[in-house]
Amino acid sequence: MELNVGHCVIELVKGDITRIPVDAIVNAANHMLAGGGGVDGAIHSAAGPELMAELRQYDSCPTGSAVVTGAGRLPAKYVIHAVGPVYRGGQRDEAALLASCYRTALQLAHERNCQSISFPSISTGAYGYPIPEAAAIALSAISEALPAAPSIRVVKLVQFSEVSYQACSRLMSKKSAAQTS
Repeated sequence: MELNVGHCVIELVKGDITRIPVDAIVNAANHMLAGGGGVDGAIHSAAGPELMAELRQYDSCPTGSAVVTGAGRLPAKYVIHAVGPVYRGGQRDEAALLASCYRTALQLAHERNCQSISFPSISTGAYGYPIPEAAAIALSAISEALPAAPSIRVVKLVQFSEVSYQACSRLMSKKSAAQTS
């Protein structure tokens, strides 16, 4: 499924983000940038030890922000390590922090002249963000940030789980129908 947003196409992909060739892969990182489980663990494993070695230059990264490293053995030039919020009921600015992850990642990719970027479903695993709400925030934040990132031509929303894929698919179908009516 695809959605056109200005100069860019947003593609929904079901699969393993570590196998998708793009200029920049976004990692759902923890604030200590120490590797972990889920997508973070998969990216670190696929990239190799170079990734962790490069991350050692940072003490930490605040929630809602991101840092950039090389991509090691991944099929990309960069990994953008975005730190999403832990979901605590939605009353602690979680939506704004999650949106900031997507906007910051796009800006960092644009600054490096990337034309393509892939995103996982940030904060929906161990951090507990409800998948439908997280998908809506992601799509909205990406759509709003793309005009300020004109180098980006392709955004891939890579969903590992069927639940995340279906939530994004429903949302993109609604947006696509609204564009054509």
